[in-house]
Formats: sequence, C-alpha cells, structure tokens
Amino acid sequence: MELLKQYVRRNGTEKEGQLQITMEEDVNLPEMKPDVNTICLEKGSVLIEEVQPLPDAATVRGKLTFSVLYHTQEYGGRLECMEGRLPFEEKIRVEGMLPSDDVIVTGTVEDLTITMINSRKLGVQSILSLEASAQSIQDEELPVGVTGPGQEDAQIRLVPMEYTELALCSRDVMRIKEEFSLPSGHPNVARILWKSAELGEMNFRLGEEQLYAQGEVRVFVLYESEEGNPEIYETTVEESTQIACSGCHEGMALDVRYGISQWELTSKPDLDGEMRDFGLEMTVTLKICAYEEKKLDVVTDVYGVKEEILEEKKTASLRRLLRSVTGKTKVLDHVTLEGVTKPLQLIRGEGNLSLTDVQAAENGLRLRGSLGVKILYVTGEDEKPYGCVRKTLPYEYVLEIPGLESEDLPERVQATLERFSVTMQGSEEMEVKALLCFVASAFHEEEMQVLGEITEAPLDQEKMASLPGMAIYVVRPGEHLWNIGKKYYVPIQSLKDLNDLTSEELVPGQKLLVVKRN
Repeated sequence: MELLKQYVRRNGTEKEGQLQITMEEDVNLPEMKPDVNTICLEKGSVLIEEVQPLPDAATVRGKLTFSVLYHTQEYGGRLECMEGRLPFEEKIRVEGMLPSDDVIVTGTVEDLTITMINSRKLGVQSILSLEASAQSIQDEELPVGVTGPGQEDAQIRLVPMEYTELALCSRDVMRIKEEFSLPSGHPNVARILWKSAELGEMNFRLGEEQLYAQGEVRVFVLYESEEGNPEIYETTVEESTQIACSGCHEGMALDVRYGISQWELTSKPDLDGEMRDFGLEMTVTLKICAYEEKKLDVVTDVYGVKEEILEEKKTASLRRLLRSVTGKTKVLDHVTLEGVTKPLQLIRGEGNLSLTDVQAAENGLRLRGSLGVKILYVTGEDEKPYGCVRKTLPYEYVLEIPGLESEDLPERVQATLERFSVTMQGSEEMEVKALLCFVASAFHEEEMQVLGEITEAPLDQEKMASLPGMAIYVVRPGEHLWNIGKKYYVPIQSLKDLNDLTSEELVPGQKLLVVKRN
C-alpha cells in the first residue's frame, strides 16, 4: 500500500540581488557636431545586453545610453542633440542563484548629470541601480489517497484545501512597429533633435490560449524644419496585439509586468519623397503569470483496521492569492520659476517615476517615492534662447489590499507613469499633472501537516486484546468520529451505521456505541 500523490505547481522563493554603481566618464563631441554653449536637457536609460547566472551571483553586461540636448555657440543658439553609450560589466550578488536559473536583470538610472567641461567635451556622471531576480517554479507533492493491496481497509482523513495554482509563468516580448505621418500644417523634417516614446496605459486580459494586450505609446518629436526652425510634434499611437499563452483561459487571475527594453524612432520620406513620415520600433518585455483557484482534498491522517499503518508526516506549503490589484493616484503640483529666465513657450516636459519604499499599512501597502520633472522651454532671449527647470516631487500613496497582513507582502510592486503634462500658469509658474499607476499581487502562505510516507505492519495483538469488544463511548470536547475510530480500529462508516449518524459532527457528552471488529 502506498500514498496516491498529486503535484501542485506554485511560485518558489524569489532570489533577489541589488547593486548600485556609479559611472563617470568624459565624452568628446563627434567632429561633425557644433560646439556646446549651454546644456538644455539630458536623459538616460539602461540597456541590458547579456546576463550570465553563476553560483550565488549573476554577471551583467550592458550600456548606459544617454542623450543630451544643447544649444550651440552660434548666434541665436540653435539646438543640437548628441547621443552616446557607456558600457559596463558588473557582478551582482544573489544568494542561492544557480547557473541553471532563468534570471532577469533590470536597470534604472537613479541619477544622471551631464556637465560641460569645455565646448568640445562633456562630463557624464550617473548612478545606476541593477536588480537581478530569479523565481523558481516548485511542484508541491500532496497525498490525495492510498492505493495498492489492502487499500479498502485503510481509513483516510481528507481535509479540503483551497489554494492558487500557477498555471503559467513565462517571459515574452511585445513588438511594436508603427508608421505615422506629420499632419498638414507641420513643415517637413530636416533632422530630429529630441525624441521620446513612452508607454501610456496598458491593459491585459486572458482568452482561450491567448493573452490580449492593448495600450498606447506616447510619442514626442522635437525636430528642425528645412527652414532651420525648431518644431514640435506629439501623437499617441494605439497598439493592440495577442500572444499565445498555452494552458490559459478567461477567468484566471493575471499578473503581467512589463517594461521597454529598447526603442527607435526615425524619420523617413513619404510617397512624394518629402520627409514627413516616422517609423517607430519598440520592444516591450513581458513577464506573464496566470493563476487558477483550486480545491483539493488532502490526506492528513490514516489508520488500518486489519493491519497497522505507520505514518510519517510533512509540512505542505501552498499559496493562496489574496488579490491582484491596480491602484492609481494623481500628482498635482506647481513649479515656481524663481531665479531663472522666464519662459516664452513650453517645449517639453518629462517625468521620471521612482518607487523607493514599500511598507505595510492598514489593509494595504504604503508606497513612497518621487517624480523627477524636467521642463524645457523657449526664453525668447538671443544669447540664451532655451531654458530648463528641474524639480523633484515626492509622493505617498496607500495601495489598498483588503485582508493583507505583514507576512503577505507582495514580492514586487510595479510603478508606471501613465500620464504626464505640464502647462503654463502665468509667467511665474508651471502646473505639473501626473497619473501614477501601481500593480501588485499579494499571496498568503498556508501550511498544513499532511502525510509524507506510510508503511504497513502487523497489528499489535496485545493491544487489540486490551480493547473491549463493545463499549459506550462518551464524546469529549474537540473529539470527532476519526479519533474514536482510530482508537478502536473501527471503520468510520461502521460507527455511523451503528449509531444512525448522517454526518461526522459530534457534540460533547454524546454517547456512541462502539463494537470492535472480529
């Protein structure tokens, strides 16, 4: 006789490691670029090129990509853009990491400062945060019955268990390739000076064997026209696609984490040969997890009526999904223009969202971080025609997750900037509006003592002889038919039939007739 077992798939312990690095390097302007007069705007991102898992560590190779917008030393200070890449190779300590693990590394630019050393050389200083994570997939082995010779004489105690099974955990990519044209009224493009492509609101849902993704990409282009004037064009590109997800169906709980791994925006001629078209290519990485709520009757105890069954118990650990939640909050603040050249016209406002602290709160999570704001504008002055103002706006938000306890903290909270805008409020102030989105899935870990292994042995004849052939048993508080049947080696069904019981529920003081089997 042996236990009949069933495997339940679940997320294992996530192995995580963080590393913060500082990069400092002097960069020369390419020969074809004009001299720098004043730096207007800068931005950077981390490009991960190669990840190699090692014992208790991961080696990461990548690049800091940066762009800097400046105006030149020519009279009137026309705008110019320079782009560059600085390579890095680092080792991140990750306790428990194995060479066979599927590891994900993400990089964030915590701080980027680009200064002018001289008209032909720039100093690039940056702080990068690298996070490595690998989550194992575990199969929990649970006993659900007994099988083999003598199974009909084995009495098993089944306890219902509710849990959340991991139906899918995979990585995929969403490739966006779109073309769009300048509307009439906009002059042709001579060259692109500054560009950005950011994900806006994203929505995901499961269908039969499919993941449906729908969202938007916000595109901004600052370009120089054929007449040499700076021009602005902004648009929103709607995107929808579907990705094959084997084993998934509508109704499963879904958790998708996403981020842009790389993108490119180029200008191109239209059918008439005029530079009025743009081509956008973007790769969005997806980590897709789908969960299904299930119930299972698990064997927690066993005894025999014709032979002794010896048991070894173990602790089974399963997860139950409390809730997958999405929370949004607005940030509204004002930037006062004190001590800077007053703006004549806004060109571009950019926001950079960071989440720095996650703590338990009453029925949820308290999230703290900051929104970095950079605003480029026209001054109207000949010697310094462009200005840039920077400000950091702190935020605090409680993401509500009813029933959340301290030990149920999510492994990771995703923070995204869904909306961002800047408007003039007179000549002394600018208004910043932003919509922040947070996504988290919280699980509760449940443990239960179940059977691990069983072995058979002959009944102890002296013990059996000491038991009465017939007895009136008075039920004690907390007892049920299982205790009594196991004590007297009597089948549960025999006790129910003998005492005309329709259920196994007993009350203290209740009297039961017990007859030992021959």
